[in-house]
Amino acid sequence: MSWEDNVRKVIPYVPGEQPTGRVIKLNTNENPYPPSPKVAEVLSHYDTDDLRLYPDVHGGELRDKLSEVYGVDKEKIFVGVGSDDVLAVAFMTFFNGRTPIIFPDVTYSFYDVWAELYNIPYMTIPLDDDFRIKKDDYLRTNGGIVIPNPNAPTGCEKSVEDLEYIISNNPDSIVIIDEAYVDFGARSVLPLIDKYDNLLVVQTFSKSFCMAGARIGMAFGNKKLIKYMNDVKFSINSYTMNRLTVAAGVAVLEDMDYLKEVRGKVIATRERMKKELTALGFTFPDSKSNFIFASHNEIAAADIFKAAKQAGIYVRWWDKRRISDHLRISIGTDEEMDAFIAFLKEFINGYL
Repeated sequence: MSWEDNVRKVIPYVPGEQPTGRVIKLNTNENPYPPSPKVAEVLSHYDTDDLRLYPDVHGGELRDKLSEVYGVDKEKIFVGVGSDDVLAVAFMTFFNGRTPIIFPDVTYSFYDVWAELYNIPYMTIPLDDDFRIKKDDYLRTNGGIVIPNPNAPTGCEKSVEDLEYIISNNPDSIVIIDEAYVDFGARSVLPLIDKYDNLLVVQTFSKSFCMAGARIGMAFGNKKLIKYMNDVKFSINSYTMNRLTVAAGVAVLEDMDYLKEVRGKVIATRERMKKELTALGFTFPDSKSNFIFASHNEIAAADIFKAAKQAGIYVRWWDKRRISDHLRISIGTDEEMDAFIAFLKEFINGYL
């Protein structure tokens, strides 16, 4: 017997490349704009003597500020180190039955990783031919449901009405709605947490808040759900949200006008890119996120991906069933997207 016999072996999540140097980075859905100037102001005057103390286990001032901005009782808010941390805790907390949990077959590729890691039985539900969720497919026996809205990597939004249909028809299952991209034009189901005690809504500061590097995520749900999550979190590591991050997060929430301006820029650029890509022969589902999931009518996605990378432009491509003909293109600044379109025009002209 070897020590390796006792090792937990999993196939890990594969994050997007993080290249260095002067490149155009459109592969990991980061916001192309910096955080609110209030963040720099707060951190430049931060009293570092505070770092000798442990942070508040519930997120302290950050949770208080989230409660104020979102109009949700702080007892109904859970904060973690990015929405990945929040979701991981939620998986550990709520999905401990023998009945498989369900989520889409084309979706955020961390869901099946967590399920495998925590020995959670799961089943994927195929999206339709237009990469959309069919609500009636989720009216089946299950141990829990996870639905990202808008979905990744497709960018498709499911209506609040359809999501409520799924939630209301699964009263004995926890339904997690992962709203990482909701601020780019979709509607949130957050108002439904007081109506359904089986609903958990997860959001993040990584996308629309321009704070991917800070690692802030949050969940909203009834007090009992949040208590159960905290019980699990405190059994692993109580002090996950550090004091600097809390201060930065509070500063962002005090400048919502800036966030609305930045979100507006991203949305405007995305809508322009839909027209530009269509004119170049691409097709894609309508996106309500900060990326476009595009397929060219004549050129393989892998060929475009490789050529773009050689040109210093990074987009995301997966060699996976159903999506290998698609590229996920994050929305950058107007200048970055213009450079990408210029590359595509030259490449397509030379290819065809």
